[in-house]
Amino acid sequence: MNAPSPNHRATAAAYDAIAVRYAALVRDECDSLPLDRAMLAAFAETVRSTGPGPVAELGCGPGRVTAHLRDLGLDVFGVDLSPVMVGLAREAYPELRFEVGSMDALDLADGRLRGVVSWYSVIHAPPQDMPAYFAEFRRVLAPGGTLLLGFFESEGEPTTPFDHKVTTAFRWPIDDLAGLAREAGFTEIGRMLREPREGERFRRGHLLMRAGSEHPRG
Repeated sequence: MNAPSPNHRATAAAYDAIAVRYAALVRDECDSLPLDRAMLAAFAETVRSTGPGPVAELGCGPGRVTAHLRDLGLDVFGVDLSPVMVGLAREAYPELRFEVGSMDALDLADGRLRGVVSWYSVIHAPPQDMPAYFAEFRRVLAPGGTLLLGFFESEGEPTTPFDHKVTTAFRWPIDDLAGLAREAGFTEIGRMLREPREGERFRRGHLLMRAGSEHPRG
């Protein structure tokens, strides 16, 4: 595995520092987000329709989405940059597997996964790094595997940095992210835009995609 980049180290340190408060804040978040739950349910049904196999939540934080995917019938594990977050996830869900790692350099064989969820976890990646993230998602997914991406949508503006409460993050035009996914070998299945609820600043974007039948060659 490659040495962590400065951006990875900074992001991990920022989440380590607020991990306990963050975990408490988001613990029951899915309960109040019916559209988000619908996207996760669509992902789970799509994965199950392609046959059995493991699913990874990449950037799993304290593990609440990983546990939700387990409850939807998936064989799922979580990966996160933050060792403190991984420790909290293991404590909260001891029956599930959580590992420290980077979603752009996974310790997984090619084609190992049936599904990947990146739920608001690529938001801290600088725009120039996003093609590498999509390439890694494609590498670890089996042909026909499913990718679900959650992110902050830019609402007609170009890719835009903003002052996320933890560390700098980016808002993306949904069409731009979909285009990067196509270049990496994904076909779009569907998308959902959700307007901000009370207390949220930005529109939320979600992309559901299927990996192509052949791995791109590096």
